[in-house]
Amino acid sequence: MLELGAELESRDLATERLTEAELEALIGQRDYKEFLNPRNELYRTRNMKEHPPSRAEAIRLMAQEPNLIRRPVVIRDSQMVLGFDEEAYERLLK
Repeated sequence: MLELGAELESRDLATERLTEAELEALIGQRDYKEFLNPRNELYRTRNMKEHPPSRAEAIRLMAQEPNLIRRPVVIRDSQMVLGFDEEAYERLLK
């Protein structure tokens, strides 16, 4: 994003975790399962792809285990991109 000339506000989730309320607001009406990181060990050991947790449980787990959140989360106005996707970033900046 920086290479594309965008200014970013960043947050290190390891030291400044998102609260359940922040996650609830961030996810909003979107499908919460899109926010789950399939590369995360907890995701794989709990087989969340085949047996996803409830929304409330997923939010609780993401608040406790920030690596369970797919990152980066890039937001511009009402648009959001989850995970690394250069083409989506370029569309977001147009």
